[in-house]
Amino acid sequence: MWVTRSLAVCSLLVSAVLGSAPTLASSSASPSASPSASSSTQNAQEKRYAILDNDWGAVSFIPILLALKGDMEILGLASNTANTWQRQSALHALANLELSNLTCIPVYPGSTWPLLHTPHRFHTWEALHGVLPWQGAFAPEAQDGNDPTSGDPNRIVREAFIEGFPRGSIDSSTSAASFMVDMVRKYPGQVSIYSAGALTNVALAVRLDENFARNARELVVMGGYVDVNLLQVRGDVELANENSDINLMIDPESAKIALNAPFPEVVIAGNVANQVPSTQDFLDEVHEVRNPLTNLFHDRYGTEFPFWDETAAAIMVDRGVVLNSTTAYIDVDIAYGSPKYGNIHVYQKALMPPGLRNVTYVHRVDGERVKGLMKDAMQDPPSC
Repeated sequence: MWVTRSLAVCSLLVSAVLGSAPTLASSSASPSASPSASSSTQNAQEKRYAILDNDWGAVSFIPILLALKGDMEILGLASNTANTWQRQSALHALANLELSNLTCIPVYPGSTWPLLHTPHRFHTWEALHGVLPWQGAFAPEAQDGNDPTSGDPNRIVREAFIEGFPRGSIDSSTSAASFMVDMVRKYPGQVSIYSAGALTNVALAVRLDENFARNARELVVMGGYVDVNLLQVRGDVELANENSDINLMIDPESAKIALNAPFPEVVIAGNVANQVPSTQDFLDEVHEVRNPLTNLFHDRYGTEFPFWDETAAAIMVDRGVVLNSTTAYIDVDIAYGSPKYGNIHVYQKALMPPGLRNVTYVHRVDGERVKGLMKDAMQDPPSC
């Protein structure tokens, strides 16, 4: 957040599911962009587009604001199943846009189901390898007013919309994956794909069009923790939660497809997403300017978790926030019987197995700069 499947089986699964800144590090093994993407390099420097794919929640507007304040044009939002089911997530996206006066941005429905995983399959794995501290959409069904988990994937819990229930509608004219493919064809070399939830939609887009990844600008991912097992042991359950990779583990097969696709660059914000904590002092500082966004952030964001999605978005918008990164070759464990199912493994080039690609793995960011971008985006938000 694995049983190996052939390309033919992956294609069948896809059919069933479907209804700026310079590069930090490079390698001769990096996949090369197609001629159309290469020819648009100059245009890419002039105009940057983004598609934001996330398991949207009640206070999820900050990555949207960061992208817009960073002079990126957001082509659309996509919803996926990770923390909650896709449909609830899509409605949260709409509600966040309405709160932000950004209803000019469309929301496209992503895949409700991962390629293989189901709640039953997920819990069977847990019975063998231990319970995850956060189970996301596959947590046992509850009637507690929070975002829905398990049970009916199309169930909507209105009480969970503390940001306000949306009045608008999801754009169901196309799927999130098809929308991604269409936009990358329209703007080759210029579209950043931001994924802060499951990678299901990105994997489907990769399988829909063999040139999708090559013609995108980059893939920026929140997730991909490395060497965190001891952190899951030595602290409390919440520390284990912070170091649990639910974004990849809820759909490991999609993560493997997406992270090995030939994007010009894949940027991983894994462990580094835990670096910048939410503190009461910062919540109060942002709230010195009062508006609907700062009010919701101050009252509802809380101090329990770090700025996961916001850190990844800041990296996409402004590579100047990155203080340390490295190039690594990456793979995702898709062996269902493995205790590391859905986790990544990184290699140096000399030791990697065949068929992997290199990624930019971010180790450290300028936390004050990240918070400064967030503060400015909320206190002086963009609008349509």
